[in-house]
Amino acid sequence: MRRILMSASALAALASPSLAEVSDGKVKIGILNDQSGVYADFGGKFSYEAALMAVEDFGGTVLDMPVEVVTADHQNKADIASNIARQWYDTEQVDAIMELTTSSVALAVQALSRDAGKITITTGAATTELTGPQCSPYGFHWAYDTHALAVGTGGALVEQGGDKWFFLTADYAFGYSLEENTGAYVTANGGTVVGAVRHPLATTDYSSFLLQAQASGASVIGLANAGMDTQNAIKQASEFGIVQGGQRLAALLFTLAEVNGIGLEAAQGLTLTESFYWNRNEETAEFGKRFFERTGAMPNMVHAGTYSAVLSYLKAIEAAGTDETEAVAAKLHELPVDDVFTHTGKVAANGRMITDVFLMEVKKPGDSDIAWDYYNVLATIPGDEAYIDPAKSGCSLVTQ
Repeated sequence: MRRILMSASALAALASPSLAEVSDGKVKIGILNDQSGVYADFGGKFSYEAALMAVEDFGGTVLDMPVEVVTADHQNKADIASNIARQWYDTEQVDAIMELTTSSVALAVQALSRDAGKITITTGAATTELTGPQCSPYGFHWAYDTHALAVGTGGALVEQGGDKWFFLTADYAFGYSLEENTGAYVTANGGTVVGAVRHPLATTDYSSFLLQAQASGASVIGLANAGMDTQNAIKQASEFGIVQGGQRLAALLFTLAEVNGIGLEAAQGLTLTESFYWNRNEETAEFGKRFFERTGAMPNMVHAGTYSAVLSYLKAIEAAGTDETEAVAAKLHELPVDDVFTHTGKVAANGRMITDVFLMEVKKPGDSDIAWDYYNVLATIPGDEAYIDPAKSGCSLVTQ
């Protein structure tokens, strides 16, 4: 009788593959980012809401198993982020970690996750190292990176005559990568880099840095920072009369959240690059409306990118018939990315999700017809131009 009962149990398991193929009886996603510092609006709690939206839109389950989303604040510190990630993996059954604003954090968590055999999808960090020399077979990079920002914003300003650059750079991996990528693009197109100065993360006084930039004689001051750092630098540059004196500010990573933070009066005329704009078409506007109803803010590319990343991860699990890392990673590489974020996305061998990005100009206050209508789309930059050729990325996973 015991043998008969055991055989019946085995047959039942075979008849219900989802029970056998989803670990721990659920799929658990962690959204790890800055929720209290300079990037709190850039990603933060809004990215968590975007992840919840994606799960709800997918139906709340995958392979008949519930999907859970947890979140934590890494405080922009790689050691704190690594400790949270380790705890999530070791004791809380988290299957994948996403968002990962701050490049130093993203690099640390991607490396830890590679060793743990877990998937990461970065939407908040920018460094091209994630899909370059430090790439991972389980690491994916969505939404944007420093190369796309350099091609977009840097390229536009060089074409407009801004051929002499000085960089004001955040002193960590993201800032270095953005300065390096933009500087290389400027010099490759006939411009020069006359200098740079680095500032700590979450600086409040930019006086000495701006004075150096002003004295450099550069035609463009490239702000290789983000979030509140960029907002504060722009506000203080206005106090120093830098733009009035004939120099241009290049906000190399500036999103809708930051434009809203300083207002159209201060931001008008800025050129920037995003891979998503809520008011670009009817579909994105509908998504923006739904997002606004639950957050009180319109989504930027990090929020929409997180929605896309979660949705793509769940689609990959469904297609693989399991949440096992190797199988899901293979499906993420194989499946097209087709959602409100992009309908033309493809994942390269190095984990870079390639799709078009958009060159934007911030509207003048009188040209904005409705709340959060901040951009004119100046150009669409094809993904294959915006992102590094995977074969030239330095990623060991790419076969020549």
